[in-house]
Amino acid sequence: MVRATSRLLQRQGYEGTGIKQISREAEATLGSVYHFFPGGKQELAAEAIRHGDEEFAVLLRAGLDSSTDLGEAITTCTRMLAEELRASDWQDGCPISSTALETVGRVPVIEAAVTEAFAHWHAIVTERLRAGGIGEEDARELAGTVISALEGAELAAQIARSEQPLLVTGKHLARLLASYTDGRA
Repeated sequence: MVRATSRLLQRQGYEGTGIKQISREAEATLGSVYHFFPGGKQELAAEAIRHGDEEFAVLLRAGLDSSTDLGEAITTCTRMLAEELRASDWQDGCPISSTALETVGRVPVIEAAVTEAFAHWHAIVTERLRAGGIGEEDARELAGTVISALEGAELAAQIARSEQPLLVTGKHLARLLASYTDGRA
């Protein structure tokens, strides 16, 4: 149910995804959906956000751990995102961003899950930047820049149906990170 909800949120957003459709996609009865998620669509969407958080965290870690060079690692992340997006025929963008935009200020349980997801990604990037030799404060600030750039580039790639926005973003993020590790910051 959670995976089905996550995929539907990626493709249709929160408002476009109904609880009956979730039960059909998950091949579950409506009663079982409410049995496991008594809070209904909101509770299930929050859990799907947590699932999407973990999926992206796995990709992020794999990319960031792919090289000791921060620039190479970040370009690997953008290539991996581009490959996944292309493989889904540009359909499966970030389920968290679209859901966040549709529910901000209206659905506290989802807003909390989104906040946790972004904090989780931020912590992963901050940790890797610190391990790569960037100071604590700069690493924290740059992590926000990296996450924002990746999210924006993924959306732009999805809209353009092209990996180019992600690849260009990776190239420029690599240059930015190099400026901090080459002693020029």
